[in-house]
Amino acid sequence: MSATTFPYTFMGFEPGTTRQQVHDCIANWHKGDNKILELSKAYKLQPGTGWLIDPCVLHAPGSLCTYEPQWGSDVFGMYQNLVEGREVPWSLLVKDMPEDKHEDIDFIIDQLDWEKNLDPTFKDNHYLEPVTSGQEDGYHDKWIVYGKIDGEQLFTAKELTVEPGQTCTVRDGGAYGLIVVQGEGHANKLRLNCPKLLRFNELSQDEFFATEAAARDGVTFENTSDTEPLVCLRYFGPETQPDAPEMGAYKTG
Repeated sequence: MSATTFPYTFMGFEPGTTRQQVHDCIANWHKGDNKILELSKAYKLQPGTGWLIDPCVLHAPGSLCTYEPQWGSDVFGMYQNLVEGREVPWSLLVKDMPEDKHEDIDFIIDQLDWEKNLDPTFKDNHYLEPVTSGQEDGYHDKWIVYGKIDGEQLFTAKELTVEPGQTCTVRDGGAYGLIVVQGEGHANKLRLNCPKLLRFNELSQDEFFATEAAARDGVTFENTSDTEPLVCLRYFGPETQPDAPEMGAYKTG
């Protein structure tokens, strides 16, 4: 599924949606809009918030810039056939399915997790708001991706903001990758800089990897700007953050 150019994301199916309704949408692929979005629900996107989506759950990302850590691989099936008036080829629906199943609508529907797509409490089970994990004068750190999928913590992520001219040391329970989304400074002795413009073949200074030992010892972040915050996203692998909040923690945290 895919969304039109407004800040809404369609996810899952409305409770009560039948398999026959979805079958009809797929069968009508070559007859104009297959109207699968009419079976779904749109949620207005709020900057800074997010969603933890299980595999085999339909979702149509909206038009806001999105940070999307993933686990395993990025296979997909495009169940919506018309986006902003542009036709989606059948091949994008079946590209990651066995070739002998490319015309088997029942098989195509079977790729969906029916129970999770029709979850009547979908938002409660998937919606994320930031949860503060550390805050002192000059910086604040917060969980932005947390929770578990089928009982496993597959990945988590945090957002660190260091105010202009400030320094902080952050310790984490596991190795992580980092991307700078605003500002400039240092992580230990490594230069950090969010690029404003990159030409072909030019290198940037907006990504680095911290080993487990370095993360546990603590990485010192320094904001060298006089005016602009330094904002970094850190993403962690499976089961490295036992202290990460549970789903819904923002309601009490």
